[in-house]
Amino acid sequence: MKFTILVVDDEKNIREGLGKILELDDYSVFLAEDGAEALTILHAEEIDLVVTDLKMPKFSGEKLLNRVNSDFPTVPVIILTGHGSIETAVNAMRDGAYDFLTKPVNIERFSLLVKRALSNRELVLQHRALQEELEKKRQFPEIIGKSEGMKKVFEVINQVAPTKASVLITGDSGVGKELIADAIHYLSPRKDKPFIKVHCAALSESLLESELFGHEKGAFTGAVGTKKGRFELADGGAIFLDEIGEINQNIQIKILRVLQEKKFERVGGETTLEVDVRIISATNKDLKEEINAGNFREDLYYRLNVVNVRIPPLKERKEDLPLFIASFLKEFSEENNKVIEGVEPKARLALYNYSWPGNIRELRNCMESSVVMCKGNILTIDDLPPYIKTDLDDNYIKLSLGMTLAEAEREIIKNTLHYHKGNKSKTAEVLGIGRKTLHRKIQDYKIPD
Repeated sequence: MKFTILVVDDEKNIREGLGKILELDDYSVFLAEDGAEALTILHAEEIDLVVTDLKMPKFSGEKLLNRVNSDFPTVPVIILTGHGSIETAVNAMRDGAYDFLTKPVNIERFSLLVKRALSNRELVLQHRALQEELEKKRQFPEIIGKSEGMKKVFEVINQVAPTKASVLITGDSGVGKELIADAIHYLSPRKDKPFIKVHCAALSESLLESELFGHEKGAFTGAVGTKKGRFELADGGAIFLDEIGEINQNIQIKILRVLQEKKFERVGGETTLEVDVRIISATNKDLKEEINAGNFREDLYYRLNVVNVRIPPLKERKEDLPLFIASFLKEFSEENNKVIEGVEPKARLALYNYSWPGNIRELRNCMESSVVMCKGNILTIDDLPPYIKTDLDDNYIKLSLGMTLAEAEREIIKNTLHYHKGNKSKTAEVLGIGRKTLHRKIQDYKIPD
């Protein structure tokens, strides 16, 4: 993105000189001779950074800083000051200034400071944009995703939700299968009817049978009264059978009968009960492999799998990571009474590079831990769990002991330029130098494009 910078100084030569330097670095520039004119520009234009002199006769830089902090709190301010006013500049930093420079201005330091301030500004803007995208009214407010894989999931949900068809949701552990089941039910005509959830893997065979179908008084030791099962409770609505691949053949037969005939008996009972229940099931197992191994009934599989919804793992939908990161950052910042405005580039790169075998559940845990460990208002690489950082190895440059500083600098510039595919603007930004300086060093070191 192209940033816009406002330079404020009552000395015309300084104001225009700094403006020309910034324009050479490809920034849009506005100029003002005092704080009052600067405020008019700030209210009329989208300004990303203010560079202001402290001492101005009509409307001082100190007053301008206070107004920017109150009216435009996300816009950083760099203070310009004479050597005799450094203490005042330090006080201005306590009042919210990003940093200060003494006059005459060192151009290299000025360019570097501008880049750093705008880098922080970009993090804040990216975070805000992601938050706005998350907070837009969507059909599936609890489900995050704009990747092609998730677009297909949304299409299937939209198509299958209004029907009575059984749905089998498949995907690795931690991808959010239960959220998809919720969306299917609450977009269906049965949304006002019961939606009963059963986590099949959490119950033993005897307990699961009783939970699903209920039992009569005296059916087994401890059955002191009649109990309705989950199918009975879900009558007219839907039931979600999570980890359906874990149930045994005996219960599979009974579920198959419910699907085919809508009938069953309670454990220990003789009365046949009839129900109208839609079945939504989920598994992280390959049920076809389970069929071949003799663990799952083929006829039940086809009755459950009328419509299949496959949730892609996080490693296949990396473009959804920024949305998840922003969502979890907001959630856990509020939960822990913190104000965290974004994630530094190095930490973001580590999050993007990691393979996330535990999927969304693992990412959620990672973000909660990172927010708790964060000490500032930007999440850094040091805040992340150690295992997340290991995938950054490919992004390091190895320098040999005995190299001269010039040789090391040449190697760093060459490799960084290569990593960014020859993009000189990005390379200069990452290295923290101006583009003119980068061009000069490329020529001096004879680095090929």
